[in-house]
Amino acid sequence: MNNRVPLSVAIITKDEAENLPRCLGSVAFADQIMVVDSGSSDDTVNIAAACGCDVFVEEWRGFGPQKQMAVDRCRNDWILVLDADECIPPETAEVIKKVVSLPPVAAGYSFPRKNFFQGRWIRHAGWWPDRVIRLFRKDMGQVTAAMVHEAVEVKGAVIALESPLEHFTESRLSNLLLKIDNYSTLGAVTAFAEGRKATIWSAALRALLAFSQDYFLRLGILDGAQGFTLAITDGVNKFFKYAKLNELNRRHKPRCLPDKSCIGLE
Repeated sequence: MNNRVPLSVAIITKDEAENLPRCLGSVAFADQIMVVDSGSSDDTVNIAAACGCDVFVEEWRGFGPQKQMAVDRCRNDWILVLDADECIPPETAEVIKKVVSLPPVAAGYSFPRKNFFQGRWIRHAGWWPDRVIRLFRKDMGQVTAAMVHEAVEVKGAVIALESPLEHFTESRLSNLLLKIDNYSTLGAVTAFAEGRKATIWSAALRALLAFSQDYFLRLGILDGAQGFTLAITDGVNKFFKYAKLNELNRRHKPRCLPDKSCIGLE
């Protein structure tokens, strides 16, 4: 306990029993680890409690709101936001300890993120350095309210650190397909709320462009079979996001009278 620093780590979970021990072990130097679970059916909650985390179970509200809920429950001035499939390497842990133990010189800090897929560090197609803001002063930052692809926003100076985070993204294809289904649905709902439109043909075109950009223009081809798989999955995700948006557009098309006054939704 005496070696812990005044830092709160905010983590959200849902069935993360496989990933969580690695994540929690990497931030054992923190004074508080706040875990907000959204109803895990595995041992996630028990693992977090056994590691001394503060654990709360809350109804799922979307990635951004859920992470902000975890941040709001943190008690320290410095917050580190992590995903359960991420971890802090030892050299990065030493940098974080120094930051939070000294008088503040910035409102937040960003890290390059090393993404691993099927055992390979992915270095192309925008996967490196994949810089993210994760460490910030609680009174100077917050998590955006986005349902998906949320981020930390900081009011004040942000210093770019060179010490990385590590992210072990889902590698099992069956689980990856479930993730694509979930993320594409959230993306479609968000786009629909913004008033955006799509056709099945524009969805197909976006998928083709996403694959071509990732695999050829952004050199995903250099990441071997893993790079090809990721380019394909990005294209599939894009297709279903905009195909689902098209479906929402068709299901909720305004129904108008001959005088062009709309009376509701079909």
